[in-house]
Order: sequence, then C-alpha cells, then structure tokens
Amino acid sequence: MRTVPAQIRRPEYVGRRAPTPYQGSHVQSAETIEKMRVAGRIAAQAMRAAAAAIAPGVTTDELDRVGHEFLLDHGAYPSTLGYRGFPKSLCTSVNEVICHGIPDARPLEDGDLVKIDLTAFVDGVHGDNCATYFCGDVDTESRLLTERTEEALNRAIKAVRPGRQVNVIGRVIESYARRFGYGVVRDYTGHGVHSAFHSGLVIPHYDEPAYDTVMVPGMTFTIEPMITLGTHDWVIWDDDWTVLTADGSRTAQFEHTLVVTDTGAEVLTLP
Repeated sequence: MRTVPAQIRRPEYVGRRAPTPYQGSHVQSAETIEKMRVAGRIAAQAMRAAAAAIAPGVTTDELDRVGHEFLLDHGAYPSTLGYRGFPKSLCTSVNEVICHGIPDARPLEDGDLVKIDLTAFVDGVHGDNCATYFCGDVDTESRLLTERTEEALNRAIKAVRPGRQVNVIGRVIESYARRFGYGVVRDYTGHGVHSAFHSGLVIPHYDEPAYDTVMVPGMTFTIEPMITLGTHDWVIWDDDWTVLTADGSRTAQFEHTLVVTDTGAEVLTLP
C-alpha cells in the first residue's frame, strides 16, 4: 500500500473493516454537487494520466503509482486505498477481468484490454470513473467491444430523466448490448456516490423492473456497464477482489459519476 501525507483528508472508512452504512438522502445539495465536480475532474484527469503510461512491458503497479501520485499532487485521497482492505489506489482489470483487479507486477502485453477504475476523495466527496484502454495493437473484436461499451454508457446517460425509474438505465444498456450478442454483467452495478463511496442506491445495467427508485433532480450516482464477449457469469479469485468472466471472455467497462438535473443528467467526471 502506498503512503499518503497526513495533511490529505481520508474517508472515514480508512483503517476500518468497513464504512459506516449511509443513512442520508440520495439527493445532494448544490454545495455537495459543486464539490463533486471538483473531485470528478481530478479523478478524470488522474485516470487519463495513468492511462498515458499504458504500454507493452509496463506493469499495472506502475499505473497505480502514476494515478496515486497524480491524486496526491492535487490534494486528493485515492478512494479505493484501504476501502474494505483494498490495497491499491486504483483498479486495473485486464482482458477477462471484469472489475476490481489489483495492480501488480504483471507486465502488460501487446493486445491487452486495460480497464482503469479510479476514484478521488476531495473535500469530503468522491468522484468515480472508469474507462477501457488499448495496450498496443488490439484485435478488431476487442476494439468493437470497447467502442460499443462506451456507446452503451452514453445511451444510458441520455436516458436519465427526473420521474423515470432507474431500471430504464439497465434496459437501455442491455437492449443495445444484445444487438451484438454480448453479455451484460448483472451482479456488479452502478451505485449512489457523494460523501459516501457506495451509498446503497443500486443502478442496474440490465433490464430488471425490481429496481424502481425514481430519479429526481440532485440525485448523484454512477453508471458503469461491464459488457462481455461471452457470458455474464463470473468467478472470483481467492483475493476476494478480482472478478473474471466465467468463460474467460474479454470484457470492457466505462463509468461516469453524474447528477440528475431538471432535464436530464450532468456528467461530473469530466477532465
């Protein structure tokens, strides 16, 4: 685990087994949303700084170092560092790893798909984002998967409206992914985020009417579809973090933090 200077504010869960359960509203004040714009911008910039280091032979631990140092340089704490014991400052999920990959000494190889999931904690709030990047020359199937996963996220964001249930988000994502025969991961979802890293609000990426929370202005959450070339089923390593497709198929992911507005959504994780 990398060190963080004492003057950088930590989330309340650092040094504890789990965060305090969030009991507040899913709707945030204008002041909190403005703080989230700052945190989101830093998170987006840090993710891109780490991604710029992707190349064959570079380790995912080096990507972690770059992202970590960028966050510290901007007065931010890496939200994943110490969250429920997670040992690193960002997640690197390569190829068939769906999410929560732990940066390590594995050198990246030409043709790898690299997901970087990075969250910044600044002034008491979190900004959470993820994107899929290419290492060297990636095959056409992987490129199309990546482009279409990003398009699925964009379509989902456009579907956000006050008065609609959150299940519309999953319906839009799954209907688009099914055109290409892709799988949509079900058990890892978007979530409420603000002063809490994960508030308990669930944002599905597949068509599930049971998720019927109605969107209202000021509500903040992530949308982060994980789309696979094969099955949506998964397995997890004995590190209790690294989640992989059960059939070994590749997967892509994109994520933004956003706030529901009077007419739609504003993306908060923009560089």
